[in-house]
Amino acid sequence: MLWIKSFHIIFMVTWFAGLFYLPRLFVYHAMSDDQISNERFKIMERKLFFGIMTPGAIITVILGLWLWLGYGIDGMWMMWKLILVLVLIGYHIYCGKLMFDFKHDRNKHGHVFYRWFNEFPVILIIPIVLLVELKPM
Repeated sequence: MLWIKSFHIIFMVTWFAGLFYLPRLFVYHAMSDDQISNERFKIMERKLFFGIMTPGAIITVILGLWLWLGYGIDGMWMMWKLILVLVLIGYHIYCGKLMFDFKHDRNKHGHVFYRWFNEFPVILIIPIVLLVELKPM
């Protein structure tokens, strides 16, 4: 199970790298005003979302479920972690929606929105890690 846990952590880091970087790309994309930059950002966003973030998310969730079933973990800390992970999955899906809005030139937000939006995964990763490591409940 330690191999499973190790790969769960590795893919979680991969997923979060994408969750931190994609909204940063959105900041720069929202600030760009020429077609060449817009097309470049569309390619970068698509490759990051489908090539790194989504596979990282899927593998993280699968390995997390495997650990959960293997260890039979229960407790309030696990319930709260699962709730936060579900919120994180929702954030991931919303990132995909925003990416498709950019792809079809329908972005409705400015760079300031994306600067704040970029901070949301930080708000989630802190309690997730603390719940897993400290198991306070």
